[in-house]
Amino acid sequence: MRRGMRLPSPALVVAGLALFVALGGTVYAAKKARIDGKAVKVKSLPGNRLKPHTIAANRLKPGVLKGVLAAQSGPITGAEIDELTLGQVPEAAHAISADVAQSATDAQTAVNAVNAINAQNVNGHEAGCLPGTQQFAGACWQSSPSETAISAPAAANACAVQGGTLPEALQLAAFSQQPGVVLDPGDEWTGDVTNMTSEDIYAVVTVSAAGNVDFTSHANTRKYRCVIPLLR
Repeated sequence: MRRGMRLPSPALVVAGLALFVALGGTVYAAKKARIDGKAVKVKSLPGNRLKPHTIAANRLKPGVLKGVLAAQSGPITGAEIDELTLGQVPEAAHAISADVAQSATDAQTAVNAVNAINAQNVNGHEAGCLPGTQQFAGACWQSSPSETAISAPAAANACAVQGGTLPEALQLAAFSQQPGVVLDPGDEWTGDVTNMTSEDIYAVVTVSAAGNVDFTSHANTRKYRCVIPLLR
């Protein structure tokens, strides 16, 4: 005689139904509920379970990166950091200011260079030669000798009043060779002293119209011309 299949008892059926409902409710709750940080056990998630760039730097506990740096074999690269989560580097503001300041300095230097080219004054002084003078050997030489003949000390004083000096002997001889320049036939004073025999007795070099160099007593009278610097 064949033995029939044994049916489950009512108690087993009720227990199975209860288990099914319980599991279904858990899955439903998991789908509807949102898991936050409180639901995650501390130190239960390994780093490889986090999606790159999903956690902002301001969400990390201060000092936590020190442990990360100590654990990894190499330094953190830019590819591992979301730049949008970083604030301005402290020295970046200084760098920006320095760049602006340098640009301003360069711009002002360029402006000053242009102004220097077009300027009529240099450091508050007028640049160039005054009327009645001509440029020679880096200075302004008077084109004509003085109208009157005076002593060498008086001639030196007259040039000093104009902001200049008497020329050197060889320079005056060279100047006499310039086109249109004619020295006084009676020689002109220079600033060179040849010898002194006693107190206030000395000779001063003169240059003739022919360019010849000579000397005579400082007390004699001669005409002169002054050499004035380019800047007045």
